[in-house]
Amino acid sequence: MDVTVRGAGIFGLSVAWSCVRRGARVRVVDPGGVGAGSSGGIVGALAPHVPEQWNEKKGFQLDSLLMAEALWRDVAAIGGVDAGYARLGRLQPVEDGPPLELARSRADSAEQLWGDAARWEVIPMDEGGLFAPVSPSGWLIRDTLSARIHPRRACEALAAALRVQGVEIVSEAPDRGAVIWATGWQGLAAVTNDAGRAVGTGVKGQAVLLRHDAGDVPQVFAGGLHVIPHADGTVAVGSTSERDFDDPTSVDAQADALVGRAVEALPLLAGAEVVERWAGVRPRARSRAPLLGEWPARAGHFLANGGFKIGFGMAPKVGEVMAELVLEGRDTIPEGFRVAASL
Repeated sequence: MDVTVRGAGIFGLSVAWSCVRRGARVRVVDPGGVGAGSSGGIVGALAPHVPEQWNEKKGFQLDSLLMAEALWRDVAAIGGVDAGYARLGRLQPVEDGPPLELARSRADSAEQLWGDAARWEVIPMDEGGLFAPVSPSGWLIRDTLSARIHPRRACEALAAALRVQGVEIVSEAPDRGAVIWATGWQGLAAVTNDAGRAVGTGVKGQAVLLRHDAGDVPQVFAGGLHVIPHADGTVAVGSTSERDFDDPTSVDAQADALVGRAVEALPLLAGAEVVERWAGVRPRARSRAPLLGEWPARAGHFLANGGFKIGFGMAPKVGEVMAELVLEGRDTIPEGFRVAASL
């Protein structure tokens, strides 16, 4: 065995995928099974940062978002499971006055930073289609870079493709070869314990899934709320951000409130049946960027963690840079993502 990946969430499975594609023998170990943590959620917004004040995090994310279509196409072809990926863009309401002027100015910066890969533009509400959110100015921001994915199914799709290529996904096994820890918020607690200082924490999020077949339309981001139409005739709405919590997986009135907020933004969702309420804890590194690289306290061990809110969007490139580091000794991790940046 060349690599043991501990954690069968999106980072762990993506790292395993990239390692296998380079010919490595890989085993994935997770006592909870595939997508047992926050990666087994329902929202799935693969959305870019605002195209301005460019930095290595935004550049890394852009590269990863552009890698996603080929990755998920290959995963489905090999494993036979569709992750629900589709690059359909995103709509955002915008207020009148300075916010609208700023949104329009960002079209030029998007052209410079995104090039021909995608567009950022401001359009009238009536050009947004049936799933256009209510906007106080009558205008919407539309970008063509955002994509949707069904997180739980994406993990299942990667797991299926990995198994076809001979990868074991088991609940327990000894370490063999290089060990890559992608163990979510509990993993951040272990690094904190080794470092003697806080390197990250868990932030709970709640979401709901509604029965509504919106078709292939852009997702919506309104008032901090993600509304994601999935291919299976559901719409995901999320999520909350809770730093203090007693039960990582319990849902409460905060989940119910998401439905009202979604209907306020998109009145056509009124009366939609709630088919699932979900809660989970997302790993947030102190730097707010992914935490990647060698684990200083453990020789031969590596970390791939901290995909807070952007884990699925970052995963394709996280897998690539970790495979390059572990298998080829090439370190292309951005400075702000390095483990040392959070220690």
